[in-house]
Amino acid sequence: MDKDEIQKLVRELIEKTNVKLNEISITEDGPKNMWISVEVSEPHFFISREGEGLQALNHIVRRIVESKTNPSEVSILVDINGFQKKKVESVRAIAHMMSERARYFKSNIEVDPMSSFDRRIIHEFLSDATDLKTESVGFGPTRRVVIKYVGEI
Repeated sequence: MDKDEIQKLVRELIEKTNVKLNEISITEDGPKNMWISVEVSEPHFFISREGEGLQALNHIVRRIVESKTNPSEVSILVDINGFQKKKVESVRAIAHMMSERARYFKSNIEVDPMSSFDRRIIHEFLSDATDLKTESVGFGPTRRVVIKYVGEI
């Protein structure tokens, strides 16, 4: 699917919820990441309960796109009124703070349990660090990221 088809899909899905869509735009963040920013008049339908509605919308969009293209071809993230952007920035701030703590104490630091989406953000954020390694440990709702100090390489 190309950008226009994906934008049309997101527009149709949101309009079926009877929420007024004000604006929609697509930003490509790297060769395989697509960020779809949507402005709506009533965001609480999507972002209440810690963004459950937005997570569901993202899941539906990804499944439809995956059924029509190669799943590894593109990663799509739908954002409603900047909710996801704030969340991603918050998780990156946690990753930065915990990575600095791992470097300072030269030890492994465990982050609080979080969703797979949040863990992926931490893994990607710290992927270029040569002195740190990240790993997910645990099962189910207690799964967390461990930031391991491996020293100067």
